[in-house]
Amino acid sequence: MFHSIFTKLRNWLRAKVLIFHSYKGGAVSYMTTEPIILEIKKPHFIVKLHSSLLEVDLKEGLKKELEDILEAKPILRDSLGFLFQTVVPLDVPLKDIESATVDKKGQVKIAIPHRRDILIPLKKTESKRLVDKLNELIPIEKRKEMERIMASEKAKKERTLERAKGEFAREQAEQRGF
Repeated sequence: MFHSIFTKLRNWLRAKVLIFHSYKGGAVSYMTTEPIILEIKKPHFIVKLHSSLLEVDLKEGLKKELEDILEAKPILRDSLGFLFQTVVPLDVPLKDIESATVDKKGQVKIAIPHRRDILIPLKKTESKRLVDKLNELIPIEKRKEMERIMASEKAKKERTLERAKGEFAREQAEQRGF
């Protein structure tokens, strides 16, 4: 019963992947080619920390197939990912993480605004290592994102100014009779 429901869901998602992909013309992926800074392997999942991304990948099962489908198409992940965030751990850019802490049980708790917190069940020593590294990298990524936003806004202002200068010059030329 569950398998047939999952199969229908998987087929529906694959169909939506094609629709979203053709409609949007593709999208930017969170998948990274950055080297892995820290990797923690557990029986059912793997935690990979890159300089700008935290990945929690499942190793097998039905959830793994769903995760693969969602991660394959970024537009689907962005639109439907919030529905599955409690079932499937998704890759999280470090710039989006509000905080990373170790709870009383020794699990890593990652707070992300407008999403449910992610709990990663690890041993206390592994949790401490991961949280320390996250807390080192998150401010760097947030700073890079802020610099990117500021550069984008500066470029937008420069384009607007150039456009205004061009319109002013055109108006001046029209007034002179050119």
